[in-house]
Amino acid sequence: MNTKAFETYESEVRSYCRNFPAVFTTAKGPFLYDEDGREYIDFFCGAGGLNYGHNNDYIKSRLLSYLESDGVMHALDMYTVPKREFIEFYEEKILKPRGLNYKIQFAGPTGTNAVEAALKLARKVKKRTNIFAMMGAFHGMTLGSIAMTTDASSRAGAGVPLTNVTHIPAPYMFPELDTLNYIETLLTDDHSGVDKPAAIVLETVQADGGINVFDVEWLKGIRAICDKHDILMVVDDVQVGCARTGTFFSFERAGIVPDIVTQSKSIGGYGMPFALVLIRPELDLWEPGEHNGTFRGYQLSMIAAKAGLEVMLNEHVEERVQKLSAVIAQAMEEIQALSPEKIKTRGMGFVWGVDFWRFDHDGVTSKKVLDECFKNGLIVERVGRGNTVVKVMPELLIEEETLKKGLDILKNSISNVIR
Repeated sequence: MNTKAFETYESEVRSYCRNFPAVFTTAKGPFLYDEDGREYIDFFCGAGGLNYGHNNDYIKSRLLSYLESDGVMHALDMYTVPKREFIEFYEEKILKPRGLNYKIQFAGPTGTNAVEAALKLARKVKKRTNIFAMMGAFHGMTLGSIAMTTDASSRAGAGVPLTNVTHIPAPYMFPELDTLNYIETLLTDDHSGVDKPAAIVLETVQADGGINVFDVEWLKGIRAICDKHDILMVVDDVQVGCARTGTFFSFERAGIVPDIVTQSKSIGGYGMPFALVLIRPELDLWEPGEHNGTFRGYQLSMIAAKAGLEVMLNEHVEERVQKLSAVIAQAMEEIQALSPEKIKTRGMGFVWGVDFWRFDHDGVTSKKVLDECFKNGLIVERVGRGNTVVKVMPELLIEEETLKKGLDILKNSISNVIR
């Protein structure tokens, strides 16, 4: 394995490659292959950017056809056929069947671009500077997004004070604390010392925060608080959207409608850089060019995104995830039973975590599990406090046999590490 070029010339900021010591060459569906020809089952899924797997044939055919046609590739926010077709498809096939009425903003190539746009718009609309975010949140690595992100090491990299955000204890952190009442008190107590926010921003399932699923009633309570106090509800669906929880939008299970939704990662269809902000029409108060970006009109991303949505609908991915999530849930029960005093599992749909925090706050055990999995042909990531949670995020089109094989590798690796 020749890694000299990376280790000599690539910045020390590189991270994932340190956990997966291989030089990868090809990928297909749920599999990655390195230059030695070794096969790995991918439960990392591009950190949520590859819901439809590697090199999906249908999406690839659309990309190749467009490339061969000499279609425009870079267009800023000018009108193009791919943009028109994506917008029409998204509105007619995704939003309207769900009773949703949103304008679409093309914010730039990554999730943090969408989050930054949502923050700017919320503050502009409500003319307030403060934002409420949850402890355990991850919203991105640019200054506005990272101000809401709570991971200490990520925040330390900002190099400047991170302000204008009030962090609220997530509902799982203190079972005895009614966090909805806590928020209500912050808003109504004239001695709370906390400024009323323009928005409450949250993930309905905290992924990088350790796979924490927010309760339906709690989500409804947040919606009610936002309505009562004239606060915008912003759902960050960058990682857990696009059917990963069993519905296209992760908030659908709660029967709520956010004011603003951010999407990226798998909305790009093929691992292509793409990010959207969905905005209730009456909130679309942008001046022309007030938020822009050179690559907000990358045409290949629009081609891939539309094709990805077609795959999602044609392959009945939502129903598939709902059905096969029982396979993962069963495996997670078996994993937790290996050592109930040491292991806790949680999740939904195709996003799950195995948490070793109960007896290891430093992430030593989870790292051993990651290494053991990799040695046995499975790629998983670590997240959460102290990186103590092994995250399980298979692609959504994975065959049941391959899914079970990957889960068996995970289970056996954990058993080998904790025995």
